Amino acid sequence: MKVIVAGAGGRMGVANIKAIANHPDLLLHAAIGRPGSAVIGKDAGSFVGGDALGVAITDDIDAVLDGADAIIDFTAPGASVALAQKAAARGLVHIIGTTGCSEADDAAIAAAGAAGARIVKSGNFSMGMVVLANLVRQAAAALADYDVEIFEMHHAKKVDAPSGTALMLGEAAAAGRNVLLKDKKVSGRDGHTGAREPGTIGFTALRGGTVIGDHMVILAGPSERIELNHKAEDRTIYANGAARAVLWAYGQKPGLYSMVDVLGLTD
Repeated sequence: MKVIVAGAGGRMGVANIKAIANHPDLLLHAAIGRPGSAVIGKDAGSFVGGDALGVAITDDIDAVLDGADAIIDFTAPGASVALAQKAAARGLVHIIGTTGCSEADDAAIAAAGAAGARIVKSGNFSMGMVVLANLVRQAAAALADYDVEIFEMHHAKKVDAPSGTALMLGEAAAAGRNVLLKDKKVSGRDGHTGAREPGTIGFTALRGGTVIGDHMVILAGPSERIELNHKAEDRTIYANGAARAVLWAYGQKPGLYSMVDVLGLTD
C-alpha cells in the first residue's frame, strides 16, 4: 500500500516514515511538511536518518494524492479536518493521531468517514494503551462507586492538555459507567474546591522535559486503590500501531473507526 505521511517534520512524522520504510507491506508514497519548513525538499529517508527513499518532502498535498492509498496524519486539528475531506473525495484510508480536536472538528471528521473515507482516529495508537483503555472500561464498570482520577505527563513542548490519551482513558471509564465524559470531567483543581463530587472523572496534566507519555488511571475506593499504568519509551509504538491500522482499514467500508475496532476489542 502506498502511504502519505503528513507532518513529516514532526516527532511522529519521523517515527511514521521510519515505520513505513521498515514495513514489508507499505511504501512511502509522499511526505508532507508545513509550508516554509526547513525540511521541504529533503529526501524523507535521509531526513529520518535512514537510506534515501527517493521521496522529497513537499508542502503540496494535492500534487501527491494521485496513486496514494492512505494518509497517516499526526498534525493539528485544522489540518486533519482538511485531510479527511480530501481522503473522502478519493476514498482513501486516513489514520488520524491528532489530538486537541474540538467537537466541531470531530463532527467534520465523522462526516468525512460517512462521505467515503476509511478513517481510524485514536488518541493513542499503542497496542498496550488500547488494551489498557479496555481494562479501564471494565474496571470502571465493575467498581462503579470508586473515584476515577487520570494522571498524565508529557514533554514540555506538548500544546494540548489533558492529552488525547488521557481523554481516551476518560472516555473508556465513562463508557464503563454509561455516562458522558463531558458531563463528568473535572480538570485542574485549584483553590478551595470543596469535597470531591461522586461520579466525576478527574484529570491532572504535567508537562516537562522530554517525557514521551506517562499515564495512570487510579480507581480509589474504601481502604484500597487500584492503579493502571502505561509508560511509553519510544514513539515507535505509535507508528507501528498506525501502520497496523492502515492495513486493517484498507479492507473496511467507509466510516469512522477506532483502534478498538482494529484490535477486535469491541463487545
